[in-house]
Amino acid sequence: MSNKTVYIENLKAGEKVNNAFLVAEKNLAYSQKGAPYLNLRLKDKTGEIDGKVWDNANEWDGQFKKGDIVQVYGRVLSYKNNLQLSVLDLKKLTDEEVDLTDYLPAAKQDAEAMFAELMAYVEKIQTPCLRDLLNAFFQDEKTTMLFKKAPAAKGFHHIYLGGLLEHTLSVTKLLDLAINHYQAVNRDLLLAGGILHDIGKIHEFDYDRIVQYSDEGRLIGHVVMGVEMVDAKISGIEGFPKSLAMELRHLLLSHHGMLEFGSPKRPKTLEALIVHHIDDLDAKVNAFQTFVDDAPEDDTGWTPFHRLLERYIYKGH
Repeated sequence: MSNKTVYIENLKAGEKVNNAFLVAEKNLAYSQKGAPYLNLRLKDKTGEIDGKVWDNANEWDGQFKKGDIVQVYGRVLSYKNNLQLSVLDLKKLTDEEVDLTDYLPAAKQDAEAMFAELMAYVEKIQTPCLRDLLNAFFQDEKTTMLFKKAPAAKGFHHIYLGGLLEHTLSVTKLLDLAINHYQAVNRDLLLAGGILHDIGKIHEFDYDRIVQYSDEGRLIGHVVMGVEMVDAKISGIEGFPKSLAMELRHLLLSHHGMLEFGSPKRPKTLEALIVHHIDDLDAKVNAFQTFVDDAPEDDTGWTPFHRLLERYIYKGH
């Protein structure tokens, strides 16, 4: 097995590098003089760095692809205040030669501990059919395995392995606080909806090597996929009340809040409204925190411009 000793977060300009990285992006480009070169985006669990292959680009292009892990020999350069890896030589590695956990960012919290904490909320649900529904999902070994591993998004929040579980647990804990704060809330519906609101994401993304949308994710999306999954499980639970099923389905369909953000419906029940805003809050807080943590160190006190949030974020001095 290839020994991963150098991580991107520790690279410094001028250093020689002989270590393995995952190829997150790869494309063949041409200089102004017409000479081909390879543009690479290399990553490990600590970050990403641009790479360039200047010599014999056409030959190298056919030897590896996006998603491969390659042993890279080169030098770290500083280009426009960003680090860049000038690649002199590389070799594609096999799965047997690497430990994939070195190359994929993951949630800081332990997945088993987070899952156990989430299942404790399932046990608190007193409505038998809702508890049966949740158990139908999480007593299924394949569903549970995917749920513990899936990211919550591709490029905005909780974009790492275990991100979906971390986000779902955080939303559920915040919903538990809301139950004690607001009157006339259907506690069990709110918790069940919070736990299941993003369940479609276990199939929306492929995340073996690189987080990218599955075909079903692009064509259908996790909102509708989640409702389909809930409908399928409900059909196997005898006597599940139609009105409760309708309210749960509405909660999932409306949790993105607005039509332009991918919700087929806007929230029209108290529980759906609360889940939408708690979900949105948790996603944006994580996006803020992650962007601030990943921002380059400088003396401005500000992050670079966040394209999706359309703002700079103040870090403080």
